[in-house]
Amino acid sequence: MYLITLTGNLLIILATITDSHLYTPMYAFLSNLSFCDICFTSTTVPKMLLNIYVQNKTITYDGCLAQIHFFILFGELVIFLLSVMAYDWYMAICHPLHYMVIMNPWLCGMVLLTFWILSVLDSLFWVLLILRLSFCSNMEIHHFFCEINQVVQLACLDTLYKIIKTYLTTGLMGIISFSGILYSYSQIISFILKITSTRGKYKAFSTCGSHLSIVFLFYGTGLGVYFSLASTHNSNASTTASVIYTVVTPMLNPFIYSLRNKDIKRALKHLFSTVPSNE
Repeated sequence: MYLITLTGNLLIILATITDSHLYTPMYAFLSNLSFCDICFTSTTVPKMLLNIYVQNKTITYDGCLAQIHFFILFGELVIFLLSVMAYDWYMAICHPLHYMVIMNPWLCGMVLLTFWILSVLDSLFWVLLILRLSFCSNMEIHHFFCEINQVVQLACLDTLYKIIKTYLTTGLMGIISFSGILYSYSQIISFILKITSTRGKYKAFSTCGSHLSIVFLFYGTGLGVYFSLASTHNSNASTTASVIYTVVTPMLNPFIYSLRNKDIKRALKHLFSTVPSNE
């Protein structure tokens, strides 16, 4: 699954870089999502595979902090990108005449820069928060990586304080972005219902449904982990849900968002086509 994730997302990045026809805001968001998916998965999976291979499930304190930092950084970037991609599709379908005015390259570039800055600052905030915590004697994390919720639970602090710190900052951001995505797709579905062509309506619903399935899979499992008050007592369920949003959805994103796209297929075909000889 990790190799499929790397291969699929790298192909999307190469296609968008090498084909000038894909130099548009939509494919800029797609290539950024592919890059973040690679980094997001690479934050946890290689260490997990190494632990399985050497049968050693330890991680250094610095390594744990680095894992938390990059996991939050690229996880939040994925959240932001899924939100702006839903809005991009909403503008392209519901307001095509205003699309190029609103989704102009300069504005989209500033949006991406803002996403990166916010994600870096929030991930640094969490690392600084962990550095200020004092931990009890039990340092066993019931997870396959340094998941922030599990790490905070190990701190020698009041449980309510730990819950508020974890869920207010991380959960609130997820709920706001998820609400924005639901609004965008509700407007898209409302517009699709007005299409008179049965074939066009079926095609639009098929694309919309596949996009929503990834969104619900990612947000459903991700938010489920952070809002499950019993996560420390049900580590197996928490770990399974974490595998879905950290491993499964990054693997599926290239197939759902890009490889079904005719422009991406044309770009990949052009990328792998042989250059004719001059002889």
